[in-house]
Amino acid sequence: MKGDAATRTTAVGLDGQREAIAAARAQAKEAREAAKAEEKRREEEAAAAAAAQLLREREEEAARQAALEAEQKAKRDARYAARKARGKRR
Repeated sequence: MKGDAATRTTAVGLDGQREAIAAARAQAKEAREAAKAEEKRREEEAAAAAAAQLLREREEEAARQAALEAEQKAKRDARYAARKARGKRR
């Protein structure tokens, strides 16, 4: 009987150890999953920031192109007006 009591105590002790190990593993798994989720969130933020930067650059390029075209049109119109004015003087 004494051996049985000792065996039960050891088994209960091992069960407690097993539970502690299982809890530690579960906690470590949760920490890994949280780290992965944080990394994924950061990657998504970086991708969104890169997309926003690309959009800004495209909008700036479109604005520069529109300004260049407006400048070229103004020069054409000025040359046309100058030729027309010279034609009236003759």
